[in-house]
Amino acid sequence: MWRQRADVVIVGTGVAGLAAALAAHRRGRRVVLLSKASETATFYAQGGIAVVLPDALREGGDSVDAHVADTLAAGAGLCDPQSVRSIVADGYRAVAELVSAGARFDETVPGRWALTREGGHTRRRIIHSGGDATGAEVQRALDHAAATLDIRRNHVALDLLVDDGAVTGVTVLSGDGLGVVYAPSVILATGGSGHLYSATTNPDGSTGDGVALAMWAGLPVSDLEFIQFHPTMLYAGHGGGRRPLITEALRGEGAKLIDRQGESVTDGVHPMGDLAPRDVVAAAIEARLSEAGDPCVYLDATGVADFERRFPTVNASCLQAGIDATRQPIPVVPGAHYSCGGVVTDVHGRTGVAGLFAAGEVARTGMHGANRLASNSLLEGLVVGGRAGVAAAEHAEQTGPARVVEAAVPTRPALPRAELQRAMTRHASVVRSGEGLRELTEQLESATPRALRSRSDFEDAALTAVAGAVTAAASARTESRGCHHRSDFPEPDPAQAVSTVFGADHAPVAVGCR
Repeated sequence: MWRQRADVVIVGTGVAGLAAALAAHRRGRRVVLLSKASETATFYAQGGIAVVLPDALREGGDSVDAHVADTLAAGAGLCDPQSVRSIVADGYRAVAELVSAGARFDETVPGRWALTREGGHTRRRIIHSGGDATGAEVQRALDHAAATLDIRRNHVALDLLVDDGAVTGVTVLSGDGLGVVYAPSVILATGGSGHLYSATTNPDGSTGDGVALAMWAGLPVSDLEFIQFHPTMLYAGHGGGRRPLITEALRGEGAKLIDRQGESVTDGVHPMGDLAPRDVVAAAIEARLSEAGDPCVYLDATGVADFERRFPTVNASCLQAGIDATRQPIPVVPGAHYSCGGVVTDVHGRTGVAGLFAAGEVARTGMHGANRLASNSLLEGLVVGGRAGVAAAEHAEQTGPARVVEAAVPTRPALPRAELQRAMTRHASVVRSGEGLRELTEQLESATPRALRSRSDFEDAALTAVAGAVTAAASARTESRGCHHRSDFPEPDPAQAVSTVFGADHAPVAVGCR
């Protein structure tokens, strides 16, 4: 078994992981990044970054208060208002830092960023790059800035080493076999868990790794029942895996959601219509599909000006599927997109284990509540990722070298991925029921222990662990709220307007995470 040392180990190389790495590196710490896959969810983000700009504050067009209010409204009563304000208020500073690292955003005139609007926002506050390629630009800029850092490709973090209440390192599987990177600070920035489902907008590596690692280390998780299904994922038959996202910014520029008969999908559903929060639009689409028996609805973008230039990523995806979006509506369905919950942290990424941090989609800061507001994800990744990097560097400096703890190949319960995805898609998708969740629980409990000797073994085990936590949380929440919909409890229950925290055994450990 190989052994190495670092001051800060970061698991993941998307927006949160690289923001953390750069922040820790600037403070003189020795940083090692572990990268399991070549693709990140950050790269595929289309819409943009929600941020209140100084010009908007001066001109009275937007404010931190307005952005906070929109975020809280989307979060359906489960956001932590203090966390939301802390992150939103720090947004422009974090974006400015990203620009100093080389990121470039679209402009209306030189020196003035173009702004668009997305679902749930009452103002135009979304900055974007390359039309609908914001994530690709963010990833490019951060990759360039981090080019000299120690990034270990094809390294799978199998287990967290914890000794006497403090993290001491990570057990890793690489081309050189099993090894350990010892460090007094570890940051989980592994992204989400879209591959709990048969079809998702997420890349293949989004298998809930960080949440699973944290639960196996005894840490609590919260709000995992709130999985956001993006309303508009390109429909191309019943194939699984990653499918292209059709950005919400299209609706911000006038595209309309219609059914096969050409009727509006959202009329009468919400005052904001097609620009209602994502949970509302996804549920409206699901209801229309169920009622009509159709496989998809349509996004009519034929009236969007300069479509091919403004939305080149969407245009390319449509053309690849044989669709000319300038002449015909785009077939779309809701798709698993974002986990609103995760490992319980504060707004600096700190967890309940000394030296262990989490940032980005893997973390539950209280920012998103029961439903994430569009384009708040890159914002949170930049802000909390950077803060976690600073906090991890400070902890490493104060603590000194990590203690050596023996490691071995872990053994965890694991279902085969395809079997798990079919079960989750059937019973824990946009709409759930108590009966379906009970059947799903029985299936998950039948998972057999498996030694994690490959990336595939680890991902099956991680998905199984996270699926169990999602199912337990969804079973306990006997109401519909945000992006959690129960067919047997279709209305929200004011008594349940609180986050439930679950432990590794899927039992509630606390109520009232806020």
